[in-house]
Amino acid sequence: MACSVVAAGLLLSGCVERIAESRVRSALVESGLSAETSACMARRMVDRLTIAQLRKLQALRGPKRSLADYVAAVRKVGDREVLEVTASSAALCATGLG
Repeated sequence: MACSVVAAGLLLSGCVERIAESRVRSALVESGLSAETSACMARRMVDRLTIAQLRKLQALRGPKRSLADYVAAVRKVGDREVLEVTASSAALCATGLG
């Protein structure tokens, strides 16, 4: 019984992570970033940021922007960790290293 509860928890955790990653990826694409860069960044961001931090990024939906403009917009969120994760993800993913 305990094993099935743990297994169910792990499966649910994986589903939640995939849903979060999908939402982050979609938001990045809607912001004007390429699908490839968005997918790479979303993977890294979901692994490194909390749900609360990811929600802060939802406020950035709006006009399409370049990768540099997106990182500049993230700076306005006022969360140093969000900025660091976004900037490092952008740099690694844009160069194909992510």
